[in-house]
Amino acid sequence: MTVIGTAALNAPIYVRYQPDIEDELTRLSTAIGQTPLLQRYHPRWLAIQLLEGDSGLLTEVQNAPNGAPVLQVLNDSQARLRAIYNEDIDVILTDQRYRFVNTLVRRVLTRPATQRETLSDRVDKIVTHRLLGIPIFLALMWLVFKLTTDVATPYLEWVEEAIGGPLTNQLVALLTLIGLDGTWVESLVVDGIIAGVGGVLVFVPVLMTLYLALAILEDSGYMARAAFVMDRLMHILGLHGKSFLPMIVGFGCNVPAIYATRTLETEKDRILTGLLVPFMSCSARLPVYVLLATIFFPAYSGLVVFGLYMLGIVAAIGLGFALKHTLFKTKDRVPFIMELPPYHLPTLRGIWTHMWERTASFIRRAGTVIMATSILIWLLMAIPTRGDGAFADTELDDSAFATVAGVVAPVFAPLGFGSWEASGALVTGFIAKEVVVSTMSQIYGVAEEEEAAEPTTLVDDLGQVVTSFAGATIDTLRAIPLIIGIDLMGTEAEDEAEPAGLMRAAQSNFEVSSGGHGALAALAFMVFVLLYTPCVAVIAAARQEFGNRWMWFSVVGQLVIAWIAALVVFQGGRLLGWG
Repeated sequence: MTVIGTAALNAPIYVRYQPDIEDELTRLSTAIGQTPLLQRYHPRWLAIQLLEGDSGLLTEVQNAPNGAPVLQVLNDSQARLRAIYNEDIDVILTDQRYRFVNTLVRRVLTRPATQRETLSDRVDKIVTHRLLGIPIFLALMWLVFKLTTDVATPYLEWVEEAIGGPLTNQLVALLTLIGLDGTWVESLVVDGIIAGVGGVLVFVPVLMTLYLALAILEDSGYMARAAFVMDRLMHILGLHGKSFLPMIVGFGCNVPAIYATRTLETEKDRILTGLLVPFMSCSARLPVYVLLATIFFPAYSGLVVFGLYMLGIVAAIGLGFALKHTLFKTKDRVPFIMELPPYHLPTLRGIWTHMWERTASFIRRAGTVIMATSILIWLLMAIPTRGDGAFADTELDDSAFATVAGVVAPVFAPLGFGSWEASGALVTGFIAKEVVVSTMSQIYGVAEEEEAAEPTTLVDDLGQVVTSFAGATIDTLRAIPLIIGIDLMGTEAEDEAEPAGLMRAAQSNFEVSSGGHGALAALAFMVFVLLYTPCVAVIAAARQEFGNRWMWFSVVGQLVIAWIAALVVFQGGRLLGWG
C-alpha cells in the first residue's frame, strides 16, 4: 500500500490500481479481516504484500488462525491476475505505482518547453560516446600509469636512499651502542626487517601517486562514466556495466572487489565477476612491475606497466568470453540502469581522504603481514641445510630458503626464471604480492657485497634526508612535462644514475637463469605475477563469497593461465629473436 500524506486534509491518499486488481485486493482484504492479523496489519497493505509474494508475511498467514481461507483467496487472485496480464504480479503493481507517481508529478510540476543542456551533458556526449568512450578511458589510464612510473620515481629514489642510508646507519649505531653489533640481532634488523619491509615501503610514493590520480577520477564523477562506457564490452562476457565497478575496485585491492560483487543481482553474475576480478592488477603488484620495468625497460617503463594492466583486462575478457559459452552458457542477461552524477571539481579533502586511506592500508600491511613474512624469510635464510655455516652466517645457496625454493624452481625453468631466487619470491608472493619485492630485497640485498660506509652522525643523516627530499621535489617538477614529451629543463640530457645494488643483483640473476634473455624473462615474470593468485586474503574472500568449489577453480585456473601466458611470452619471444 502506497500512502501519500497530505497535511492539509490530514488524511491518507491511496494509490488506486486497475479495477481488476482492486477487485482482488477487496476479496483479500475481506478474507484477512476474518483473522487475528487484522489487529497487527492494515488489511489493504497486507493484501498488496501477499500479492507481491512477500515470503515472510506468507509464512505468518499460514501459521495464523483462519489463515487457510486467506491463502485460498490469494491463490485464486494470483491465478486470475496472471491470466489477465500474463506477467508477474509484483511487476504489474510496481508499474502501476510508477504510473500514479508520474501522473501526480505532471499535475504539480511545470517543465520548461526545452530542457537546458548542462555542462555535464555536454561533456558526457564526448566521454560516453560509443566510439570515443573506450579510447578516452584507455588514454586516461595510460596517463595515470605514466604519472606513477615517471613522475613518482624521484621520490621512490629518495625513500630508498633514506631507508638504505640514514635509517640503517642510525639503527646500526643504536645496536652498536647496546653491544649487539655483529650479532644475529643486527642481521635480523638489517637483512630481515629493513631489507624486507623497507624494500616495500620504497614504493609508497608510487602508490600514493596512483591513488591520487584515481581519487581525482572518482571524485570528479568520471569513474561512473567508465562503468557506463564498459557496459557494451561487459555484455560480450555475459555481464553488464555494473560488473565493471568491482573490477575498478580491484585495481586498488582485489579483496574488497570480491566483496563488492554482492551488489550484483544474480548468483551467476556474482560468481563470474568474482572469477574475473583477480585479473585486475591490484596496487600490490605495482611495485614488482616498477622494479623490473625500471631495470630492464628504463626508457619504456610506463608503457610496460600500462601494458600489463591492459593485459589483465584482456585476460579477464578472454576468460569471461570462454566461461560465457561454457559454464555460464544459460545465464540470463540483466539490464544495466545507473544514474550518472554531475561532474564537479574534486575537493582537496576528498582527494586526500581517498589517497591516505588506501596508502595507510598498504603501510599497515607492511607493518604486519610483510614484516612477519620478512622475519620468516630471514630465519629460513639464516638456517643452514648444507655446508658448515653457522646460524645467521649462512651462505645463501646453502640456506633452508634456497633448498625449499629450489624444489619448485624447475617448474619455472621453461618460463625463463628457474632460479631459486625468483621461484622463492613467487612462492612467498602467495601471502601478498608486496612480499615479492621484499623477498627480492632480502635475497639480493644479502647476496650483494656490502660496501664499507663512513660513520655518520644523526645531524649528517637528517641533513642528507632533507637535501635529497628537496632534490627529489625538483626532479619531480621537471618530470611532469615529460609525460607529454616536453623536456623544458633538459632532463633527458642528464646521465642516468647507476642502478642500485638490488637492481644490479636482480638483473644479473635474470640474465643468468634465462641464458642471456634477461629482459624477456623479466617480462614473463611480470606476466606471471599479474595472472597468478593475488594473495591468501583474496582466496579467503573467494571461499567466503562463492564456496570451496569456485575458490579452488579460481586458484588452480589462475596458476595454469599464468604459467601458460609466461611460457608463451618467454619461449615465443625467443623464437621471434626478442630479448
